[in-house]
Amino acid sequence: MNFAHAILAVPALLSLALALWQWLAARRFPLHRRIADFSFSPAITLLKPLKGCDETTTASFQSWFRQNYGAQIQILFGVADANDPVCKIVHELIAENPGHDAQLVVCDRLPGANVKVAKLVQLEKLAKHDLILVSDADVRVTPDFLANIVAPLRNPKIGLVNCFYCLANPITPAMRWEAIAINADFWSQVLQAASLKPLDFALGAVMLTRRKLLAEIGGFDALANCLADDYELGHRIAQNGHQIALCPVVVECWDAPMSWREVWQHQLRWARTIRVCQPLPYFFSILSNATFWPLLWLTASLISLASLCAPLTAVACLLIRICVARNLQRRFMRSRENLAPPWFVPVKDLLQVALWLGAFAGSTVEWRGRRMKLRRDGTLVQEK
Repeated sequence: MNFAHAILAVPALLSLALALWQWLAARRFPLHRRIADFSFSPAITLLKPLKGCDETTTASFQSWFRQNYGAQIQILFGVADANDPVCKIVHELIAENPGHDAQLVVCDRLPGANVKVAKLVQLEKLAKHDLILVSDADVRVTPDFLANIVAPLRNPKIGLVNCFYCLANPITPAMRWEAIAINADFWSQVLQAASLKPLDFALGAVMLTRRKLLAEIGGFDALANCLADDYELGHRIAQNGHQIALCPVVVECWDAPMSWREVWQHQLRWARTIRVCQPLPYFFSILSNATFWPLLWLTASLISLASLCAPLTAVACLLIRICVARNLQRRFMRSRENLAPPWFVPVKDLLQVALWLGAFAGSTVEWRGRRMKLRRDGTLVQEK
């Protein structure tokens, strides 16, 4: 066994151990569990910043009007442009659901680089209730969702409740590749991190908090220039001594078909966001790539003509990685539909190496057609 071969065995086996730890952390989480007691139902204001629409938008919005919830729900939709085609959908849904407290707000004043947060700043001022729920435009929920996400707030120590989200319609090859990152890896990595210490960040698809806690951190105004507004919201609430809870219910994100370029830009923005928010953990995250290191080890073993034990172990690592990823994805989605072929898993991991390098190679991000510069403190400035 030569020196390079021996050295590569360490990260290869370490990446396998991390993958198995990740799988175990996910197995222990009560994913998809529903509550039985619906008696706790405080009034909620839902803030929904919008831009544009596609064929999935109407069904996603309608799911919020169909909540089986025992208290008042105020729904505030925010757009920057009254001519945005999404306005027509919102007006139609409000007309079809006259018994709901719903309103479309044109947010004509957009302070800060983060347009989504700028809309939230204005919507927050119109909120009637003490519980504030923020949801992305593409999120679709089940009728019992509000009853489940509000349940952890029975505990006064909980300051924010969020939940995992799945990519529900990976209809292009690029989206199937991204689905492995979201539906297999991301949620299990969050649980892996939570097994080490309490969560101190939030996941942005759906976030529920109390208005007074939002005021403690300066409201949404304080996040107006942050790229990772969801991370910062949870992080600042946690820094004030409040706990972050994960609701076991998984929401669905429905997106229009995306090309390889669109998915790549999305993933690169995500990578650079995590790199800025958690620079040291992100730097060492390359060690968890359970395809890259075993593949390097396998190559070194074949070149050095090592005994069969080493290459067979490397191949076993690769096969375990594929099996673990597909198991996590099936459990998360509760379905075998839209699963990418098994070989997509190592392809995803190898492309992840390029994304990891790209995260350190630049600071420009593309977001909804805008190119912006990401500063070291996580804030944005519009590129000229």
